[in-house]
Amino acid sequence: MESFIYLHVLTLLLFINLLQPTTVVSSFGNETDHLALLKFKESIVADPQGLLNSWNDSVHFCKWQGITCGRRHQRVTALKLPDGDLHGTISPYIGNLSFLRTFNLSNNSFSGKIPQQVEHLLRLQHLNISVNLFEGGIPVNLTFCSKLSIISLGRNRLSGKIPSDIGSLMKLEFLSLQVNNLTGGIPPSLGNLSSLIHLSITANNLVGNVPEEIGRLQRLSLFYISDNQLFGMIPPSIFNISSMESFSLGGNEFRGSIPLAIGINMPNLREMFFARNEFSGQIPDSLSNASQLEVFDIVGNKFVGQVPASFGNLPELRWLGLTLNSLGSYSVNALGFITSLTNCTKLRRLYLDHNKFGGDLPNSLANLSTTLTELLLGGNRVSGVIPATLENLKNLIVLGLNENLLTGVIPTSLGKLQKLQGLGLHKNRLSGEVPSSLGNLTQLFSLRLTTNELEGSIPPTIRYCKNLYEINISKNRLSGDIPPEIIGLSSLAFLDLSQNSLTGSLPVEVGKLKNIYQLDISGNNLTGEIPETIGECQSLEYFYLQGNLIQGTIPSSLASLRGLQYLDLSQNNLSGQIPKDLWRLPFLIYLNLSSNKLEGEVPKGVFQNRSTISLDGNTKLCGGVSDLQLPACPNNVPKQRKLHGFKLKFTISLAAGCSLLFAVILALYWREKAQKKKPLSVVSSIKFLSKVSYQTLHQATGGFSLSNQIGSGGFGSVYKGILDQEENNVVAIKVLNLQQKGASKSFMAECNALRNIRHRNLVKILTCCSSSDYNGNDFKALVFEYMSNGSLEEWLHRENQSRSLNLLQRLNIAIDVASALCYLHDHCEPQIIHCDMKPSNVLLDDDMVARVGDFGLARLISTTVDSSQNQSSSIGIKGTIGYAAPGKQSSTTL
Repeated sequence: MESFIYLHVLTLLLFINLLQPTTVVSSFGNETDHLALLKFKESIVADPQGLLNSWNDSVHFCKWQGITCGRRHQRVTALKLPDGDLHGTISPYIGNLSFLRTFNLSNNSFSGKIPQQVEHLLRLQHLNISVNLFEGGIPVNLTFCSKLSIISLGRNRLSGKIPSDIGSLMKLEFLSLQVNNLTGGIPPSLGNLSSLIHLSITANNLVGNVPEEIGRLQRLSLFYISDNQLFGMIPPSIFNISSMESFSLGGNEFRGSIPLAIGINMPNLREMFFARNEFSGQIPDSLSNASQLEVFDIVGNKFVGQVPASFGNLPELRWLGLTLNSLGSYSVNALGFITSLTNCTKLRRLYLDHNKFGGDLPNSLANLSTTLTELLLGGNRVSGVIPATLENLKNLIVLGLNENLLTGVIPTSLGKLQKLQGLGLHKNRLSGEVPSSLGNLTQLFSLRLTTNELEGSIPPTIRYCKNLYEINISKNRLSGDIPPEIIGLSSLAFLDLSQNSLTGSLPVEVGKLKNIYQLDISGNNLTGEIPETIGECQSLEYFYLQGNLIQGTIPSSLASLRGLQYLDLSQNNLSGQIPKDLWRLPFLIYLNLSSNKLEGEVPKGVFQNRSTISLDGNTKLCGGVSDLQLPACPNNVPKQRKLHGFKLKFTISLAAGCSLLFAVILALYWREKAQKKKPLSVVSSIKFLSKVSYQTLHQATGGFSLSNQIGSGGFGSVYKGILDQEENNVVAIKVLNLQQKGASKSFMAECNALRNIRHRNLVKILTCCSSSDYNGNDFKALVFEYMSNGSLEEWLHRENQSRSLNLLQRLNIAIDVASALCYLHDHCEPQIIHCDMKPSNVLLDDDMVARVGDFGLARLISTTVDSSQNQSSSIGIKGTIGYAAPGKQSSTTL
């Protein structure tokens, strides 16, 4: 009995002893995973949704959000944190999660490179880090993860070539690399991936031909290679992959024809995107055999011949895109296939525009599926009348019958298409009146009726189309007054009523066009004066009023249209003087005031550029630049002679006094400069950059971290950042706080002030950003040279007195600042008053050269100051409290 008990105890001890090594290993592995996850968390710099709040020692890491562990050993098998708006990088410690099978960080804002340590995840099956900001190349040793079945790296910033070794991942079923910056060709080794079902490499910079080896992928269901720089012919073997469902080749330079038997060899086709290539030949009739076909898009190719009527045998067809080909041959029955399309009860998009279709517009068009939302038939030679029965297409959003030979009237029944947003009937031979029923189209966004033979007046009912962005009814025979209700549609950006027979005056309601970008009312019979309210159209850039009977003077309010680029008031009866403020329009590149009755002196500014303006036919104008060949203004000659003597004496006296002072200062200045043999600052070599994105600035500053913040002010903060990691270009990024009143005006003021000025003692603007942040909020920033020695204020009032400015340095800085102010006040056009000159706005570069910065309150002034028109970023006294800028005493706001 005792021996029996002893035997059981011995067996139990042996069993416990055997278990101990496993427990130690498991415990050690758990701690490795724990530390790897903590390191991963450390690399996250922003977690706005709080996904990692549970990642602490209060609970076991297997219960942390996004973590899944195996039941047996409690090792991490899945790390899934998609759609979390996480910012940061992937820690190299990720390679220590040796049991990881699923790794999903898709749709976040991770940046940096994909760590090479991913190659240690030998059990990894699903890798999804798509829709992030990753850069660099695809890790070559990713092929060590031989169990991978899904690789999704799309929508990042990856560069380099597609590693050919990916072709050794024999279990790979899903490979998505789309929307990156990948270069090189498609590796032929991808043809070895016998399990591959999904291959998407669209929207990269790939070149070359499509390898024949791709034709060996007999399980391939989705093949997307669109929007690259690929060329040549598609290997015939690819057209024999019977499992193919989605086939996208668009946006390349492929040529050749579509095989006649494609519908037989690819019976499972659902989507064919072949747009924007150089394919030619005829559309195969066999496509009707692919009974599940939903999308057939060959827009922008060279196809010819007739459209097969067998398309009517495709019950699932919802998108037929044939735009920009040579189909139809202008034959009388070219549109006969439309009758067969009435069988396609799911058809939503029908693009037939810009081909060679001829004949009458078939009445069967109105019998198409009521699911149809877009119908484009413009740019052909279609004749006949517009069927009134088109009202049956009740879900139509876009209707384009433009650039044809259509006659007759515009059916009033079109007013029943309640969902219509775009109506294009321009460039036909339509007659009659514009139907008032168009006012029922309350969703209408664009109305184009130009170049027809329409008569009558503009229906005032159009005022009910509150969403109209564009109205173009030019080049018709319209008469009557311009309805004030239409001219006051605040949603309008483009309004063209030119070349009609409109009468009356331009309504004062024109001031309600707050978003108008282009306004053309030229070539009519308008009378009256230009209303002063035109100055309220702050978005106006193109204003054409020539060829009317407009009287009165040119309103001075035009000078408040700061974005105006083209202004044509020629061939009218305008009188009086040219408003002097017009010369200050900063973007004006075309001004035509010819054939009027203007008089008086021609202002300066833009009027000094002969190629920009036209003043012919105004016999009472005088002065101006010599190129205008106008007579001198008699009233100004005596005045100039009278002032000449005084100016000469004053100039000589001032020059004599200043010369001596500057001689001494410059001698000391250049002697000090000669002693300095330091190399030029790295930043000085940075060239002017193109406009940058929010993502670029976010990455350059480490997510606008506090560690990179080097200053803050009333309108925002300044960060130190590196735009180009390879060249180590250090810049200063001023981020505007748009919640602060006046910040947006400060941004515009600084842009206007710095746009055309160049001086060695002014902080150089490199680029700007006007975009949205990751949360969709407005974001504005300016990028400047980085001044390594900070501001003058820091040197004058620094707590640490170990370094200070000597007398010669202070003298040099004073000269630098004086040079900058002299340039701003006297040598740039227009002149600029800084309005906030103080030590904190004087920055010092590597060589202690002073640069004046921060033009957020700057004002552009003219010789005749008009405070109401000056560009500023605030109201009232400008600048820091207790400080008034030199020269501001001329402003009425002081």
